[in-house]
Amino acid sequence: MKIVQKTAVWGPRTRPVIHRALAAVAVLAVTAGCSGPTVDGPTVRTDGKPGRSSAASGAGPSPSSAGMTPGSGPSQPAPSESASSEPASSESSGAPPEADAESSPPPAAVLMSRGAHGKQVRELQARLAQIGWFDDTPSGVYGKLTVAAVKGFQGKRGLPTTGDTDTVTWRRLLSMTTEPTGAELRGKAVNKPVAKLDPRCLDGRVMCVSKTTRTLSWVVDGRVRSTMDVRFGSQYTPTREGSFSVFLKSRDHVSTLYDTPMPYALFFSGGQAVHYSADFAAQGYNGASHGCVNVRDRAAVAALFSEVRKGDKVVIHW
Repeated sequence: MKIVQKTAVWGPRTRPVIHRALAAVAVLAVTAGCSGPTVDGPTVRTDGKPGRSSAASGAGPSPSSAGMTPGSGPSQPAPSESASSEPASSESSGAPPEADAESSPPPAAVLMSRGAHGKQVRELQARLAQIGWFDDTPSGVYGKLTVAAVKGFQGKRGLPTTGDTDTVTWRRLLSMTTEPTGAELRGKAVNKPVAKLDPRCLDGRVMCVSKTTRTLSWVVDGRVRSTMDVRFGSQYTPTREGSFSVFLKSRDHVSTLYDTPMPYALFFSGGQAVHYSADFAAQGYNGASHGCVNVRDRAAVAALFSEVRKGDKVVIHW
């Protein structure tokens, strides 16, 4: 029986091959890492401490998930939402809030207020009378009627309704009125600015009545012949609006419904007419009609009555 010696296998030529094979196995074991099958016994962790396999330690954050790259130190924390890139507010910097101060302009200077008296107050009252806000005789005393008139004027134009005549209110009033005459300052007459005519009032003979300015303008072929104060019905007996024509003239008419005088009546729609009103002359705009167009200037409506003919147009508008 022939005996083969094992030493022949482990000769000098075979050792390098075996060494290379073992090295390849070691390389494969290293590169497989945590993905390889576990073996009995403790495994070696990358920190050199015995314990669970690196697969179990994978529950911790990886360098990339922790914001780190291999070989780098701890990453800087990402800016939080509270770390705003906007400049610090004036409260934190101690700077005065200049923008807030600039956004609140100082109030307008007051020229006249309740208790004042003199020529300028009389002029104020006469100018307010021109646009229908003051119905008393100018007295030169800034009383409750003047306060109420100024408040109404201010509120209509979107100004603060203080009742005081400040520089803004005064400039606005000057732009809408004319220099009062001596008769206006004494309360003997009121010269109202000419109201803007409705387009329907520009042709022919028309009584053009504006509810905005509370005036009646007698217009012939587009030219205003006269203008007078008027008042209208209340919300329960409103004056109709639209285009009408005069169908009846009655100089000494008396209402059969209300048993009241209606001098110089010019009927234009049912029982509604333009006529003189003693109540309007006495009470001003504190009262209202039953739907008619009241005139308080008797001489003015008498002259109008003499000129108007049946069939002349009546336009009532805002």
